[in-house]
Amino acid sequence: MTVDLPDLVTMASFGRRIAKVLQAGDVVALTGGLGAGKTTLARAIIAALGHRGEVPSPTFTILETYDDLQQPVVHADFYRLERPEETVELGLDDYRSGAALIAEWPDRAGGFSHEPGCLSIALETVGDGRRAIVEPGADWLERMP
Repeated sequence: MTVDLPDLVTMASFGRRIAKVLQAGDVVALTGGLGAGKTTLARAIIAALGHRGEVPSPTFTILETYDDLQQPVVHADFYRLERPEETVELGLDDYRSGAALIAEWPDRAGGFSHEPGCLSIALETVGDGRRAIVEPGADWLERMP
């Protein structure tokens, strides 16, 4: 499925659609080049789940947690990982318990597309806007945003 995201309003709307059906154990795996909109979409999802305030990019912290939302979320940016095994050192599985994961640069963490709860979204720059290429895991087929 392809979703055109020509502006920030549309990106926020897409984030709200995902947030409405997001469940514990899900992964929203965001791929795309630098500046493709991964963090912008992550922020839209987190805001739609009820977070008020800043959503910092986890580029340097790698993991940011949002436990007080309608659906707890771990927002991760794996760009700086050198090996997927580093997720064990970070305690990613512990953070994921009872939460959904929004993962930027998921391939650097070993990928999540093998998980039935993974919604893979590849973001591309198209003119001044973006395009999302969405591939749902089995658990998302009935609740596609």
